[in-house]
Amino acid sequence: MPKRTSPKDLQHWEDATDLEHLVVDKRSHKRATPAKGRRRNRRYEKRLINHYLDNADDLERELEPPGDLPDSVNGWVDG
Repeated sequence: MPKRTSPKDLQHWEDATDLEHLVVDKRSHKRATPAKGRRRNRRYEKRLINHYLDNADDLERELEPPGDLPDSVNGWVDG
């Protein structure tokens, strides 16, 4: 059984275009109707997007290489 989609699975905004493929419903075979599964997937898609938007600054900061910091952060100031 595949694991349920985690908010951590959406690391980049570019991944948002593939949400239909990223979101996995591990209980799809237990749903009463396929419509309920699609509805559940839409909720998870919204949850992923909202989590990304709420934490976008933190995620981008974690992904930046240390050499790309602004000069003011490195202690270099043009004067």
